[in-house]
Amino acid sequence: MVGELKSPEELLKERFERVEKAIGLGEPDRVPLIIFTCGDVLRKYATGYELYFNYDRAREASVKFVTEYPVDVFLAALAAEGFIFALAFSNYPDIAPSIRFWTGPMHDALGDKYTKWPGRELPEDSVLQFIGGQFMDVKEYNKLSDDPVAFVNEVIFPRACVNLEKAGSSKANAALIRLGFEASRYLRFLGESAADLAKVGIPSLPLTFAYAPLDFIGDFLRYPTGALIDVRRYPDEVKRACEALVEPIIKVALSLKPAGAKYAFIPLHLNEYLSPKLYNEFYWPTLRKIIVELYEQGIRSLVFFEGWHDPHLETILELPRGWGIAYFEKTDVRKAKKILGGHTCIMGGVPPSLLLEATPDKIEEYVKSLLGEMKPDGGFILSPGVADIPRAVPHENLKALIEAVEKYGRY
Repeated sequence: MVGELKSPEELLKERFERVEKAIGLGEPDRVPLIIFTCGDVLRKYATGYELYFNYDRAREASVKFVTEYPVDVFLAALAAEGFIFALAFSNYPDIAPSIRFWTGPMHDALGDKYTKWPGRELPEDSVLQFIGGQFMDVKEYNKLSDDPVAFVNEVIFPRACVNLEKAGSSKANAALIRLGFEASRYLRFLGESAADLAKVGIPSLPLTFAYAPLDFIGDFLRYPTGALIDVRRYPDEVKRACEALVEPIIKVALSLKPAGAKYAFIPLHLNEYLSPKLYNEFYWPTLRKIIVELYEQGIRSLVFFEGWHDPHLETILELPRGWGIAYFEKTDVRKAKKILGGHTCIMGGVPPSLLLEATPDKIEEYVKSLLGEMKPDGGFILSPGVADIPRAVPHENLKALIEAVEKYGRY
């Protein structure tokens, strides 16, 4: 990456092949470096409000970042968690992907209670917030299980979205029309963003999206605390609901397969809060079913194992070899490699505190040591251990990270 004199087309091909080889458990020419953002690091170039409400400014900020910090893949999800909206339209594969992530203008259209935004509920130069919600009573688990899609559309949306409180009203109909307009704009923005990045040699992963069923309940219907209580008080109802959510979740994930999607992004939220017993009883069976089904359909998963996933690492061995990418937030990737090496591509390894607080020399030393352990036999992607980098990270530290990967990541 440093000092390369190659055309954008050559860099695009080289970087994408590098990442794909690592995902396939091979040894590429160098360990790949992937950076995610939900907007924080891009506030170096624009306000939070501009990033989430002005697509042109968001595109400009992404190009500025990768020009200054050329990584192998840069994934900018300048939107909030919105899988419930995709699931609601899972029977319409032409619609579901366009509302998988929830944008600021979509928030304006429907008035959802799940999120807070800069320039709206938050100060203009801040990062969006997903706050979730409790919009389902425990007595309604059976209704959810009987028909998840109908339940979300007919029961949850009127409760969770101010502008949909009265279905069929002119206000609700206008909100849905505005949602369609914004979804179209967002799809166009995603395509134009990918093209912008390609022009400077940065590939985009062909992604689709899935979800863990128990996380769906915790994030959108019962708050995480409610879901964690429910697995103890209403175990049968929770299990049945999780099973019922598998089919529409898979439908959403497969909706982008005709467009060339090869990887399904799945963020995990409740994994850290469940004992191995509860994890294996309520969480893992349906998540495993989704990952395996997608793998059999030709789609590997990119699973973000948030928090400490240490007690559950060995369950990943139940998946087919080469099933996808295990992206760890707090779990030590060295520990993960001892268990998963040769079976699963491992991603992560750079704690955000290192980038915020260390000197460039310390970052180089850390990367050298880490890659010395993680590089042998391939199957490793270096990435910050959270799905963003804080805006306060010094310029020299990001440069040091990139240069250290180039220096010590070669095979």
